[in-house]
Amino acid sequence: LFVSESEIPYFHLKSLVSSSFKTFRIEDVIDVVQVDEYYLVELFHGPTFAFKDVALQFLGNLFEYFLIRREKHAINQNYNDYITRTTIVGATSGDTGSAAIYGMRGKKNVDVFILFPYGRVSPIQELQMTTVTDANVHCLSVKGTFDDCQAMVKNLFNDQQFKKEYSLGAINSINLVRILAQITYYIYSYILLFRKKYLDPACLNSDILPKVNFSVPTGNSGDILAGFYAKQMGLPINKLFLCTNRNNTLYNFFVNGKYERSAEVHKTFSPSMDIQVASNFERYLFFLGNGNHELLRSWMHTFETTGKLHLPQSYVDFANEHIHSEYVTEEETISIISELYRKCQYVVCPHTAVGIQGAKKLCLKKKLTEPMVCLATAHPAKFVEAQKIAFNGKIPPTPAELSILFSLPTKVSIIENDLETIKNKIKKETNLKINNNKKW
Repeated sequence: LFVSESEIPYFHLKSLVSSSFKTFRIEDVIDVVQVDEYYLVELFHGPTFAFKDVALQFLGNLFEYFLIRREKHAINQNYNDYITRTTIVGATSGDTGSAAIYGMRGKKNVDVFILFPYGRVSPIQELQMTTVTDANVHCLSVKGTFDDCQAMVKNLFNDQQFKKEYSLGAINSINLVRILAQITYYIYSYILLFRKKYLDPACLNSDILPKVNFSVPTGNSGDILAGFYAKQMGLPINKLFLCTNRNNTLYNFFVNGKYERSAEVHKTFSPSMDIQVASNFERYLFFLGNGNHELLRSWMHTFETTGKLHLPQSYVDFANEHIHSEYVTEEETISIISELYRKCQYVVCPHTAVGIQGAKKLCLKKKLTEPMVCLATAHPAKFVEAQKIAFNGKIPPTPAELSILFSLPTKVSIIENDLETIKNKIKKETNLKINNNKKW
């Protein structure tokens, strides 16, 4: 749908997709299950037990595919001293890092540098990154917040000389391939609703398909952007619910049009959502401004220089035609985890809990009755602290793939929150591999 034959031949693309998902623990890659009155889209059956695997396993193979193809072209042109390499740089609030590492580890001619905030990811999230000791993987624990990490990644890409010299590539949802891949599970989960008869299959013979609501726990806003694009493509979505934790800058925008950077990034039970500046929000604003790039540039300049962007109520009303928003407290997060286990014997991660509780509140507020689909973004075992509180100190069984991490050696560099320090680290690690090559 998104890739032309001239870019990637169909049989190559099919092979890339197939190899990307063979590491998942279930044949369908994702699943939909009913829990209470909600339909949960289980997106955590990949190698790192989080939704990021769906896009990043594919993206890792895509990077390798193009690098190998470029190298073959160079050899055919007798550029015998030419070796194509790329340096992948990304920031993570928890799940992107490990998914990117598992997608890139051992890839030919690829080095990957992952920045994550020191002390602000869960212990298992950190171990999923730092226990991968492959030579091409570099974990950088930054003394700052995710927003600091993300800002430095953006600054690296804005440094055109550095970007060209080290052939930078992106694994964050700055890279639109991430969003394109995530669109697929909105469509497929809708199909699964019929296949599992949660929606009446007889409706498929109707001219009008039944609409559903999707609730999306939101941090950097790539996941809900993918849902918005799916809705624009015609998927029968009534409303998207953008649900945040205490770091609720996006919630404020969709309620009153005020997008303001807070002085503090709050540490919560849902660390992957502990973000104040959502990088994909800019893409949504482009739509909100009717594709006017000059208007978007003006809005972003205002936000970047003042930390604030206030839009008139008319924009909020237009945004609410597609997206409603709610924020969820720490107490509500723990409460819904406990409630769902008590009623259904099903354990959700704290991020998924935010999405479910937000959906619960919004359906009451807006009097919405469509089937409620919630994205279950990670396996609960990755977030032990929330489980301890929700279950009075007891912890449900942890998958063996996660338990073993505590016994493995680690490789990580703890570094200052400083752009030049990051650059020097990248230079040091990569120069060893390019000194013998005339071209990067």
